[in-house]
Amino acid sequence: MRSPPHTARAIRDAGFDVISFASNHCMDWGSEGLLDTCTALDSVQIGVIGVGENIAVARAPAIRACGDSRIAFLGRNSILPMGYWAEANRPGCAPIRAWTLQEQIEHDQPGTPTRVHTFADRDDLAALTADIQSARKAADIVVLSMHWGIHFVPFVIADYQRDVAHAAIDAGADIVIGHHPHILKGIETYRGKAILYSLGNFAIDPPTAFDKDLRSTRAHQEIAALNPNWEEDDEHIVLRDSALAIAARCEILDGRIRRVSALPVHISKESQPEFVTASDSRFAQIAETLRACTDQQGLNGRFTVDGDELVFFVQE
Repeated sequence: MRSPPHTARAIRDAGFDVISFASNHCMDWGSEGLLDTCTALDSVQIGVIGVGENIAVARAPAIRACGDSRIAFLGRNSILPMGYWAEANRPGCAPIRAWTLQEQIEHDQPGTPTRVHTFADRDDLAALTADIQSARKAADIVVLSMHWGIHFVPFVIADYQRDVAHAAIDAGADIVIGHHPHILKGIETYRGKAILYSLGNFAIDPPTAFDKDLRSTRAHQEIAALNPNWEEDDEHIVLRDSALAIAARCEILDGRIRRVSALPVHISKESQPEFVTASDSRFAQIAETLRACTDQQGLNGRFTVDGDELVFFVQE
């Protein structure tokens, strides 16, 4: 995945001033590609979080003013191809590594199904909590952007995600915003703070933009097996579930997030996002999908419809 450096200006003109580059694609073009991207974004005053020339830079927040409030943004990534994480003398992303353990449910029955457990790396989690605590001293609000989760599989949230989200809020984060799975996942309220486990897609090129022969690849066939709702024709490869997404909206007053809501988004076969209003039937479809994702995983997130928004909570 790559684009010309002048794309940075278009992103800025669209209204973005902080970007997390902590993802499983941050090093697709090596160290040079990562650093060139950071330079291009920095040249148009877009703050980059979650990556850098070394681990100290990757862990550092971007701080922005919102009225009289200061907001610190931190980025982390749990979807980690080998060598994509930064070290003291190597570019990359700020990691939250997670380890997988498979428990054989019937220990005396070889070959029977297993139960999957995941655990966040203790050192990475300690670094995150330290960074959140430090950011709280420099800002009124701390936002954690997490690239994590199980892609394409409906509903399921991995154990480590809940552990990381709760630890982040315990350390002082005010909201956790998740992405990567390409589909919606549930929402949760923990200690009066919102956790959005996956917003779904937004502005993303179609899969065939990266590989014109994608249909024949083993990787695509394995991914397609994770979700039954793929549709393919001569021009498109689309996952119906990926058409339904949300954007998070936070209202800030006196140094606190007072209100958190979601703006439903529908994405066309041509990968074009569109905000939809309550009068559009797709609005209800997105709302019901978000509710189902939340309920299926036993999360406590609840929302009400207020105009064209799905409101999670309001603090007085």
